[in-house]
Amino acid sequence: MKKVILLITAGAIAGCSSAPQNSQKIGMANPASVYCEQSGGTLKIKDTADGQTGYCTLPDGSEIEEWALFRRDHK
Repeated sequence: MKKVILLITAGAIAGCSSAPQNSQKIGMANPASVYCEQSGGTLKIKDTADGQTGYCTLPDGSEIEEWALFRRDHK
């Protein structure tokens, strides 16, 4: 009887343990930020009253909001 209880207890404990799971972060880069860098620009995040906004400084020195650049070039 003691062996049966011991086996049931051991089985219950073993059943409750879990193997460690490999957690992988799944995400996607901001397409506007990626496009800025692919265009040769440099990205700068600025704090505004509405939150944070990304600006792209293009190789010619002009600065444009990253999503405005993306929309302008992807019509």
